Amino acid sequence: MTVAVEEGALGWVERIRRSSGPVRFHQYTRFTLYGFAACEAGLLAFWYTAQSGGVPLWAAATLIALITAHSVCHLLLCRAGLRYYLGSAERPNVLTAVYVGLTAFGVAALHASVGAGVLDPGAVAASSWLLMFLAGPVLLALSIRQSVLVTAVVIAGSALSVAALDLPAEQTGYHAGSAVVGAALFGFSYRCSGWMLRVVNELEAARETQARLAVAEERLRFGRDLHDVLGRNLSVIALKSELAVQLAQRGSPSAVDQMTEVQRIARESQREMREVVRGYREADLHTELVGARGVLRAAGIDCRIDDSGSAELAEPLQSALGWVVREGTTNVLRHADARRCTVRLRVVSGGVRGGRGTGPVAELAMENDGASQPGAAAGGAAGGGSGLAGLRERLAALGGTLTGERGADGVFRLTARVPAQTSARRDGEGHGEGER
Repeated sequence: MTVAVEEGALGWVERIRRSSGPVRFHQYTRFTLYGFAACEAGLLAFWYTAQSGGVPLWAAATLIALITAHSVCHLLLCRAGLRYYLGSAERPNVLTAVYVGLTAFGVAALHASVGAGVLDPGAVAASSWLLMFLAGPVLLALSIRQSVLVTAVVIAGSALSVAALDLPAEQTGYHAGSAVVGAALFGFSYRCSGWMLRVVNELEAARETQARLAVAEERLRFGRDLHDVLGRNLSVIALKSELAVQLAQRGSPSAVDQMTEVQRIARESQREMREVVRGYREADLHTELVGARGVLRAAGIDCRIDDSGSAELAEPLQSALGWVVREGTTNVLRHADARRCTVRLRVVSGGVRGGRGTGPVAELAMENDGASQPGAAAGGAAGGGSGLAGLRERLAALGGTLTGERGADGVFRLTARVPAQTSARRDGEGHGEGER
């Protein structure tokens, strides 16, 4: 049982460690706020332990119940208030009222116990701790104005209650001052933490929207190009076909000329459509490198480009590597929480593992930090994703390979290696066959 618990705890820690930056930030912030509730319980329990020797049994049971109820309510309101502040749940009105009521009741009960001689004046310090933690969860569940009003009323009532105990004036001032300063400090911490979580959520949503807009823009461009190329020609084909039908019905020999023209326009449309599709499927390497740097830097990712060999590569090879850059950049934006990305392109000597080339090899390496899971492609897409599978097929046709490796430090490396001579030779052979 102990081993299973340890493995479960270690697995939970490992999942947190391997999660993306926004997820880790959410977990860290939430558990920090939850820790404040545990801190309150610890302070009150420490004070109770120091007092328990001379406290009647009924008073001790009441104190234990009060400490437990207030700490649990603090934790529950912190969770519910944070969800409300982030827009994922309704306002916890009942829980807020219960928490404020418990705080006021606890303060009043402690002061009444001091006045009755059940507790010593040190209970006033314990009541100030209750007031210090009051503003934090309340500021997540209510507006700033409402929270300040509620906290001020409770603290003012507590100060008047302490003043009625006939304690030294400095003790009353210390009680009110510590309650005000503590409430302001914890209230600011809770509210600022909720605001930071909201900003992180908005940034993550903006990143996803940016990726979707890029895909939608590319689809619109492709649709617009096809419409511009085929729309006019198809209209002409339809009109000339109708004209040819009418002429054929009349027995006019001009129908043959019209159908010949339809055939010519149809072939011209096929040629233009191939050019559009070819332009869509072939990526310019230099353009993709410049575009990747611009898009990544716009997303707040430091992108460095080291291009020392693209100019001497054959056009088919440049197109294939351009697609690697495009797919890798998309995956970094969509799946990784990266702060930096490096793209290096060079021509090295040596063969390609698993390939057929043995001469110079074009090597394109993309590295980014913030990979979210083992085996993630460029920071997130699974290694078996359709994008990388298509790239592997494209590079395999040129005798190349594509590998993705995630390091222990969360750095993902996507490497494409293609024989440079093989690509150039195949390109030349293709032209030669066309000339023959």
